[in-house]
Amino acid sequence: MLKLLEPGMRVALMTHVNADGDGAGSEVALWHLLTQRDIRAAITNPTPFPERFAFLLGKAAGADKSSSGVKYLERADAIVVLDIADLDRLGHLARVVERVNVPVACIDHHVSNGTLPPGPRLVDAAACATGELIYDLARAARWELTPHVARALYVAVLTDTGGFRFSNTSPRTLHVAAHLLERGLDAEQIYREVYASEPEGKIRLLGEVLETLVVEPQHQLAWMTVPPGAMERHAVDASDLDGIVEFARAVRGVQLAILFRELANGRIKASFRSVGHVDVARMAESFGGGGHRKAAGASLEGTLAEVQAIVLDAARSVARP
Repeated sequence: MLKLLEPGMRVALMTHVNADGDGAGSEVALWHLLTQRDIRAAITNPTPFPERFAFLLGKAAGADKSSSGVKYLERADAIVVLDIADLDRLGHLARVVERVNVPVACIDHHVSNGTLPPGPRLVDAAACATGELIYDLARAARWELTPHVARALYVAVLTDTGGFRFSNTSPRTLHVAAHLLERGLDAEQIYREVYASEPEGKIRLLGEVLETLVVEPQHQLAWMTVPPGAMERHAVDASDLDGIVEFARAVRGVQLAILFRELANGRIKASFRSVGHVDVARMAESFGGGGHRKAAGASLEGTLAEVQAIVLDAARSVARP
């Protein structure tokens, strides 16, 4: 990985459509780390950098070249894809990545063989977040963890562990977080930025989604649906759905929770969360998706009713006690 990243290179950093905290935080941290090494890096995402995590960019707002991603990718000497290993998660930029004929590195913590073009790989499913792998890379290379780098990596780890609540939170996760905090971070300020600065529309959307909650105690299953048109009505985007499925998982006795929503391309997204024995990564893979044992997702063709029928049938068989 380090041999690929040489001073003077032009490197494109990418993560999946609708970047989450891990993808966005890992990108910003790596941008700072590479810029310190005189590498001309830029963030070139298939969708706009999420407003929720825009505070991470700060004075480095020029790092985000997503609006001209195609042009930057065509001039890149290398590409680093973060938090995913599957080409189709790069949206409309997937075809560009395929044809530019430069090394495509991957840094990821998901369980997937991946479909990216050839290049160096730093993949470890035992890591709590891609941000943890960026931390390890920086430490191995003896790159300085400046406050800007530390803040971005802390957000990556914080969000992918659900605020250090999920099963991927290990003793090492907390050691990494502690070391990052020692760089002079304000944990409360970061909390406010990530979890306590929600737009009004998200809260109103949450109310609508909760109205759709269905609990099936006999299957230890709960599921919800984003009503068609609700996101447009409340002027929110996909990043505002983060955490909503957790309300279904929080129901006593539920082992498997699912959130359904329509995508702009006409497909239906199913987001899976589990407690206990249910491996939702395996379930998502059966529908062409992927993720972690406790958190995964997939998008399927068909109407909302058709997809719900197929997915819920599978869910009832795996969630049954």
